[in-house]
Amino acid sequence: MTTSGLILFAHGARDPAWTAPFEAVAALVRARLPQVQVRLAYLELMSPTLEQAGAALAEAGCKRIVVRPMFLGTGGHVRRDLPLKLQALQAAQPGLEFVLQEAIGEDAAVHTAMAEVIAGAASARVDSPVPGGAA
Repeated sequence: MTTSGLILFAHGARDPAWTAPFEAVAALVRARLPQVQVRLAYLELMSPTLEQAGAALAEAGCKRIVVRPMFLGTGGHVRRDLPLKLQALQAAQPGLEFVLQEAIGEDAAVHTAMAEVIAGAASARVDSPVPGGAA
């Protein structure tokens, strides 16, 4: 039985297509860590919420749950809102251990990956069309 869980915690949006990059990351993590139960959770506008994802992982038998904020920086949601939500979740699930990691955008590997993508795009042909732009 799996005893480790991971929640990838994102902001949420009205447009369901907004979740596509997060779903892709979750799928890649699941492939790399098949022994870990991976769930997405959202602060607002979408489900599952952090509370719902935490309850699902508890129901799946997880005893230790790592929460990774999928934010580029540590702003108010990560600094204030998320710790409060985790405190409430811990109170509702006292037998579980919750571990809050830093926002994904604070990791140097993410900085490097973003710089590589941006540099690759910057070296593309100058006359390439702008997506969504006028022809």
